[in-house]
Amino acid sequence: MSDKNQKTRICIAGADHDREVPEIDLLSPLKIRGVTFRNRIGMSPMCQYSAKDGYASDWHLVNVGSRAVGGDALSMVEATAVTKIGRISPGDLGIWEDGHIEMLSRIAAFIESQGAVPGIQLAHAGRKASVEVPWKGGQRLGLKEGGWDTIAPSAIPFNEGDPLPKALDEKEILGLIHDFKEGCKRALKAGFKVIEIHAAHGYLLHEFLSPLSNKRADAYGGSLENRMRLLLQIAQEFRRLIGDELCLFVRISATDWVEKGWDVEEAIILAKHLKAIGVDLIDVSTGGMVPKASIPVAKGYQVPFAKQIRENAGIKTAAVGLITDPLQANEIITGGDADFVFLGREFLREPYWALKAELELGAQSNWPLQYGYAVKRR
Repeated sequence: MSDKNQKTRICIAGADHDREVPEIDLLSPLKIRGVTFRNRIGMSPMCQYSAKDGYASDWHLVNVGSRAVGGDALSMVEATAVTKIGRISPGDLGIWEDGHIEMLSRIAAFIESQGAVPGIQLAHAGRKASVEVPWKGGQRLGLKEGGWDTIAPSAIPFNEGDPLPKALDEKEILGLIHDFKEGCKRALKAGFKVIEIHAAHGYLLHEFLSPLSNKRADAYGGSLENRMRLLLQIAQEFRRLIGDELCLFVRISATDWVEKGWDVEEAIILAKHLKAIGVDLIDVSTGGMVPKASIPVAKGYQVPFAKQIRENAGIKTAAVGLITDPLQANEIITGGDADFVFLGREFLREPYWALKAELELGAQSNWPLQYGYAVKRR
């Protein structure tokens, strides 16, 4: 991009005048290690609940691929379970066996062919696993309904009345680390350039972090140092496997929004440890630990947490949560609140959001050749 002091004329949709704004940093490239992102717009991992036995299909290819066609810099495949019982629902993607690699590889290759970076989020749902897909109600599935027994750091259910999850012993925790490592190896074989560890939204790794769900009395519970141990061990193994050229991200919830729960002060300490290991970016979300929490949901309500972690831990962050407007997204970047903006539901509504952001921010819109020759004639 041009000089930082340059002003850019932007035509505001629906307005009858131009507005002077700083340089369009939302559209500026970002290089992390050996990976260059063409702008600061990423697709958040969003479950499609449309896999069979963990296998991706053409739906997943089109879902993620269309956002790459639509101009994003990072197209992130949804939460992908490292074990069969780590799925949220029977429709979740999986990466627990080698057979899953083939279609995931096709997806990664298509994303890259469109100029975007292919990413994947590796996850384990912990005590929040074994539920029906959301459009069928999302209720807990028993063994007779095709569900399975769940695991957690402590035998505390997510919902009152749910069957108790099995508290993992230390040998089983080591097995879990192995499962994450094998999932990472498969993701790399499939060609993904960004690997994200899911440690947010009340799923298994977040369950270890939060004192609300972790009541252990061993090396993985009690103190903050112990509650962080599992995530740090997994991140360390991932960094070793990924090498120096590709990117390692971690998604966290910066707060449980509950008194005496996980909070932003602990999240900052965690982020400092993750940075020391070699994690490149913290994908900052919130919540998900308890069924009922008082969350002040509003436009950009999670952005301040991304800023706090960025400033206090000295690590790159991504902002998420009710980011819908290109000017809003641009201000997040130019204001130093975050290094990346990840869109979720807004990308579901508009796969070409990034291309339209280019137009709204006064830049040349880089439509794919197959569309551009026709669109630009209008």
